[in-house]
Amino acid sequence: MTDNNVKNMVGKVFNDIADALETGQFGRKIRVGITTLGSEHGVENVVKGAEIAQERDSNIEVVLIGPKVDSSLTQVVAKTEDEGYKKMEELLDNNEIDSAVTMHYSFPIGVSTVGRVITPGKGKEMFIATTTGTSSPHRVEAMVMNGIYGIITAKSMGIDNPTVGILNVDGAIQVERALKELDKNGYKINFTESLRADGGCVMRGNDLLSGVPDVMITDTLTGNILIKMFSSYTTGGNYESLGYGYGPGIGEGYERTILILSRASGVPVVANAISYGASLSKGNINEVAKEEFKKVNSAGFKEILEGITKDSKKGTVEEEIIPPEKETVTGTISGIDIMELEDAVRVLWKNGIYAESGMGCTGPVLMVNEGKVENAISILAKEGYISNESNIC
Repeated sequence: MTDNNVKNMVGKVFNDIADALETGQFGRKIRVGITTLGSEHGVENVVKGAEIAQERDSNIEVVLIGPKVDSSLTQVVAKTEDEGYKKMEELLDNNEIDSAVTMHYSFPIGVSTVGRVITPGKGKEMFIATTTGTSSPHRVEAMVMNGIYGIITAKSMGIDNPTVGILNVDGAIQVERALKELDKNGYKINFTESLRADGGCVMRGNDLLSGVPDVMITDTLTGNILIKMFSSYTTGGNYESLGYGYGPGIGEGYERTILILSRASGVPVVANAISYGASLSKGNINEVAKEEFKKVNSAGFKEILEGITKDSKKGTVEEEIIPPEKETVTGTISGIDIMELEDAVRVLWKNGIYAESGMGCTGPVLMVNEGKVENAISILAKEGYISNESNIC
């Protein structure tokens, strides 16, 4: 045997050891289970996607969970969807598979999924946080939690410092405020900037199509619609042909790596979802999640969430508030969440400043006399409706 052959063999051994240490898998490939029942396109659709996923990555072993089929893939027989879910959970809990892909699965409250799409503007991959499940019954609290779930997923996929944006939906400003408080408390978040001239981390449609952030935060219902559109806008909606599916269920203390597909997911998305699951397992998503939750909780995460969901509204007073005398209002203040806009108006009235609510081209605005803008901003910042940064339009 030549010296070069010896060196090559030694190199391969060390590479294999490194891969095993990285994945935690000694002596076997990363195993991804997939349930095959429930697709609107039939079992064959799922099996074909599974075969493609295994063929294109020699480090993946796909395990089919469902009725016996003509395939060389490893199979675990299940005759019904419910039986398939139970066997999938058993395989995960017994560490016989590392992750799983399934359809129409129910997660507990507190767990929701982070989808992964390919944006049409520039062909960039983007995580949508989140797309199924319920992080919290409270919309704003859920979106803040979704942001953390998206960061966890992106880091598990090898993005050490993912950029984060917040979709401009109801509650976005409150979410921004909470996440910036976390950032200030020591849990550093890499906020991105909108493509639009006025910038900011609140994302518009342009940013969505171009994939500006690595992680796009939104409420789950909106996220579900978005991922359906990104997945099937070329097919009319009944066949999802693009992207990686609805992603893994993330939540504090939840350790099963289960990724979701739609019943409309076609062969390409099935294959990509399996690859997504394998990559998350390789990236040790459970360990990443534990570490991120530890860090975010140290930054006052739970206290911030409690502040969001408390029953009393900021600035709300029981007595009737009579507005000050009406005056010209040409100065505008942005950055107030639309759900808090009327309360903000009443706070300024109470402090002797006449104000009106309005809607600008980038979202809700509060209008006051130009000479009273700075004083109004100071009052609103003190009451927690805006940040201390400049909010003059």
